[in-house]
Amino acid sequence: MDVADAGERIRPILADVRDQGAEAVLRWSEQLDGVRPPSLRVPQEVLQQQAEALDPRVRDALLESIDRARRVHADQRRADTTTVVVPGGTVTERWLPVDRVGLYVPGGRAVYPSSVVMNVVPAQTAGVASLAVVSPPQRDFGGWPHPTILAACALLGVEEVYAVGGAQAVAMLAYGVELPEGGRCEPVDLVTGPGNIYVTAAKRALQGVIGIDSEAGPTEVMILADSSADPAHVAADLISQAEHDVLAAAVLVTDDPDLADAVERQVEAQLATTKHVERITEALDGAQSAIVLVDDLEAGLRVVDAYAAEHLEIHTRNAREWALRVRNAGAIFVGTYAPVSLGDYAAGSNHVLPTAGSARHSSGLSVQSFLRGIHVVEYDENALRDVAPHVLALSEAEDLPAHGQAVRARFEDEG
Repeated sequence: MDVADAGERIRPILADVRDQGAEAVLRWSEQLDGVRPPSLRVPQEVLQQQAEALDPRVRDALLESIDRARRVHADQRRADTTTVVVPGGTVTERWLPVDRVGLYVPGGRAVYPSSVVMNVVPAQTAGVASLAVVSPPQRDFGGWPHPTILAACALLGVEEVYAVGGAQAVAMLAYGVELPEGGRCEPVDLVTGPGNIYVTAAKRALQGVIGIDSEAGPTEVMILADSSADPAHVAADLISQAEHDVLAAAVLVTDDPDLADAVERQVEAQLATTKHVERITEALDGAQSAIVLVDDLEAGLRVVDAYAAEHLEIHTRNAREWALRVRNAGAIFVGTYAPVSLGDYAAGSNHVLPTAGSARHSSGLSVQSFLRGIHVVEYDENALRDVAPHVLALSEAEDLPAHGQAVRARFEDEG
């Protein structure tokens, strides 16, 4: 099934939420998730309770992840710039945050408090004034999202959290709804965060009503390796990415047949002690996963750039030199001590990254994702008079004479 097929399936959901509001959200949640949350908005006391009940080791890990992400994202802030085009004529580019954003945190096979961090930190750093987090209700937790997700929201100071997922969550964020328990979920300007194919289809269908970060597909890792690579490390990294989903892609590109054979043996050996062996095996056996043999690393680099992986690991001699030659990747992990799992949690980088080849034209989530550049144009009388002949010439060339007249009218009294 592709996104277009999913789009046909979710159209009734979007229409129901638009027309019927919160009752439609709750009805679709009950039908699709098998649970009706006690309320759409998670009460503050529930958020606080989950933060207090959080395993101390997990709390420490989340706080460290938040701190590192904030340090990296703080350096992404954009400064306003003013260009003096001519004396008396300036253009200033102002960077202003989006007013309100909705941040989607998936449920499903795994729990993703790390996605709370990766969505919330850049939005907060950008200065977004209003944040709403949505995450699917869970039958095992009384209809609330997973407790660790709620705890992560509390640690980040997020107070507006909703127990809703899927296409109905995106529709709720786009249209806004009156809450049965009182209050309102106001419409947002932008929705970010990964989800399943129905979430992606909803984001596509509602683009224009809302802005979106990207259409996230199944996760993927590509590893470029030569004979210097440790096959145990390569195998472990392929397995770790396949752990996400049966559709996850894990691809090794190497010029060394002996390494390819050794990695295959290591994968088989490591799977024997891996928890989610069925899911991982299905992903590794799927058409999306492979070992690609190339003549040399130059050919490997061409494969890497053509594929444009969400995550790219470099396990070669002079790994940094090869990494700096890569043109297309969501994020690049250099050397044996920078695995993708580090970036998932605690490198400080963002793990919401472009998939399905979109790294050829798109970037991962960052502070910039939540900012808008606005040009402020200031020209005085002399500066406009000086450039007026050029404006008139171009307006005539485009057969838009009123454009030129709008300038000429300001100087008609001068004869």
